[in-house]
Amino acid sequence: MGYDISNKIILITGANRGIGKALVDTCIGHGAAKVYAAVRVLESATGLVEQHGKKMVPLHLDLTDGASILAAAKAASDVQVVVNNGGALKKSAPLDKDAIKSLRFEMDVNVYGLLRMAQAFAPALKANGGGALVQLNSLASLVCFPNVATYCASKAASYSITQALRTQLGEQGTLVLSVHPGPIETDMYIAGGFEGMNPEPPAVIAEGIVEGLKSGEFHVFADVMAKQLGGAYQSFAENVILADNAG
Repeated sequence: MGYDISNKIILITGANRGIGKALVDTCIGHGAAKVYAAVRVLESATGLVEQHGKKMVPLHLDLTDGASILAAAKAASDVQVVVNNGGALKKSAPLDKDAIKSLRFEMDVNVYGLLRMAQAFAPALKANGGGALVQLNSLASLVCFPNVATYCASKAASYSITQALRTQLGEQGTLVLSVHPGPIETDMYIAGGFEGMNPEPPAVIAEGIVEGLKSGEFHVFADVMAKQLGGAYQSFAENVILADNAG
C-alpha cells in the first residue's frame, strides 16, 4: 500500500530547521497541496511562509504539551499525512550524573510526544481516508552510541511504539513509516558530538520519506550509513518485526 503526497495536506513537527525544513521544501516540491509547519515558536516559521506563501500554514505545537497537540489536531483536521519529525537529544552516557534527568526529558519528547501525536491525529487521518503517519526514529533506535545512550534508549522505545502503531493504525487504513537516518547535517548531529561521520544533507532523508511513502515500506533507510545498517537488519526485520505473527 503506497501513498502519493501529490495534492495532499501534510503536517510536519519540528518544521523550522534541519530535516523538518527539508521535508517542507521537498513535500511542496512534490506537489503537496498544503503543509502545516508545526513548531513550538510560530515566529520560527516566518521564513517558510515567505518562501512558500499560502501553501505553508504555521501551527503551534509542543510535543511535551498534550493540550497544544490536541489544539493543533483540531486546527489541522483536514490533514492527510502526519510526519513526527520533532525530537530532543541530550549528550548523556549511562554513568553521567544527569543521565536519569536526560532520559526523562528525551522520553517525554521522543516517546510520550509520539504517543500524544498518534492519539490526537489518528481520528483525523481516519476521517480523511487513512493517510499516513511518519515517525523519525534514527539509527540510534537500533544501535546504542554510549555518549548519547539516553537518547538511543528513547529512540529504541519510540521505534517499539511505531511498530505497534503500524498494526493499530493499519486497521483504519493508515500507512505507518519508521524512518532511521544516520548522520545528517543538523543541529542535533552537532549536539551529539558525531564529528567525522561524514554527515549527509537533510534533503536526502526528506526525499527518502517521499519515496518510502510511495513504496509503502515500513522501514526507511535513506542515507548511506542507514542503508548499510538496514541491509544487515533486513532479515531480522522481515522475519520478526514485519512477520504477520509478530507479537
